[in-house]
Amino acid sequence: MFQLGCANRACFQNEILSGLTVALALVPEAVAFAFVAGVSPLVGLYAAFMVGLLASIFGGRPGMISGATGSMAVVMVALVAQHGVEYLFAAVVLTGILQITAGVLRLGKYIRIVPHPVMLGFVNGLAIVIFLAQLQHFQVEQADGSMDWMSGSGLYVLLGLVALTMAIMHYLPKITAAFPAALAAILVVSFMVIGFDINTNSVGDLASIEGVFPPFHIPEVPFTLETLYIIFPFALVLAAIGLIESLLTLQLIDDVTNTRGRGNKECVGQGIANTATGFFGGMGGCAMIGQSMINVNSGGRQRLSGISAALFLLVFILFASSLIEQIPMAALIGVMFMVVLGTFEWSSLRIMDKIPKTDAFVLILVSAVTVATDLAVAVVVGVIVSALFFAWDHASHINIKGYDNEYGIRIYELNGPLFFGSVKSFMELFNPEEDPQEVIIEFQNSRVADHSAIEAIDNLAVKYIKAGKTLHFRHLSPECRELLKKAGDLVEVNLMEDPKYHVADDQIA
Repeated sequence: MFQLGCANRACFQNEILSGLTVALALVPEAVAFAFVAGVSPLVGLYAAFMVGLLASIFGGRPGMISGATGSMAVVMVALVAQHGVEYLFAAVVLTGILQITAGVLRLGKYIRIVPHPVMLGFVNGLAIVIFLAQLQHFQVEQADGSMDWMSGSGLYVLLGLVALTMAIMHYLPKITAAFPAALAAILVVSFMVIGFDINTNSVGDLASIEGVFPPFHIPEVPFTLETLYIIFPFALVLAAIGLIESLLTLQLIDDVTNTRGRGNKECVGQGIANTATGFFGGMGGCAMIGQSMINVNSGGRQRLSGISAALFLLVFILFASSLIEQIPMAALIGVMFMVVLGTFEWSSLRIMDKIPKTDAFVLILVSAVTVATDLAVAVVVGVIVSALFFAWDHASHINIKGYDNEYGIRIYELNGPLFFGSVKSFMELFNPEEDPQEVIIEFQNSRVADHSAIEAIDNLAVKYIKAGKTLHFRHLSPECRELLKKAGDLVEVNLMEDPKYHVADDQIA
């Protein structure tokens, strides 16, 4: 049953205030990502509201904030440019359906294969991306339309207000934890700018956020296979990016709060949110690490904080747009800078010379790819490179111990995993011409992992047959014996119990 997660008044107050803080930070992010995707600001704000609300209700990680994100926006821009915003809405609906399917099939568990260096690289890279995204606010548009860096008094005012925001967020928790530091910083800086009529950019300078309740809207696209061919590739990429970012953020929040979210439920929750968003004119989205960290650091740990953030955002759109548009960008920039400082894993810099060089390389690589491309590409690259390093390292672990028993039979005890990375070394360990007439290869301390290993065993058997030697294999699993073709008759069924495990083979259904 759905629960808000609060049992007392103090919890309700803390969750609602935390949600208000997040909502204020969501406004400029949603507007900025809408510009990236090539759609109107309201399309981004509607997405922030719908995705944030439904993911908080149905998702598997209380306290995590979802909304329109830059990683998904950069994929959407090509679809919008080529086919228009209606095709985007249709793609978002399909994205949600794919994500629900992933959750039903329990694919969320595969996030466990992401190594820790990849996780650190993801966190550091995303912190850098958040930092770089704030730098655009330190630029001004020139008469010819180009952007140039601010200078003079305007820059000094902006830097001073950002520093004040960060100082309040840093020192207020040392005095009291009764009020979210980020919200206090935003209110103090806003009142100061408005009260002293300080000339600096505000949220309203980005775009107007005034609108109506998101209307139900079936995407106006032809319901044909041609439309499916157009939107499916985009939907598949959006679904993958959304789930990867959401599940990695879920793991990060788990670590920060010392609790455990439910990955498969989060997949379903994100899917429900995106499916509904596509029918209400939103651009879709996923978990947002920056806003999630703001929420957690402000004390928001339950579903109520995410629901409150979404509802406050709706109130801003419907009734309070004129007030929210007066909030100085300096306050929101300061909040995001503090998020950057809290998100970046500074400990990863201290352990660089203490961890394996391969792990350090993966960490730096994932951070760089996250900044240069997007999160999904960075995680996939990190996992592949980590797997290749693992395979290379374990390929060198295979070795044999050879001796002759009392009957003059040569026995080779194989140690280490036999898989695609180690088969070459495995083949080089044997010399059929120099071995005695009868040879036994003992697999008790080895593991036949894949089809490459099976082929290597078969090929080794052929070499001994051609040399006129008798070769036996001992302690192979029943599955291995079944897959062996050329060497099948040479497998000795030992009196000792053979191991039972599966072989990764494309011949197995």
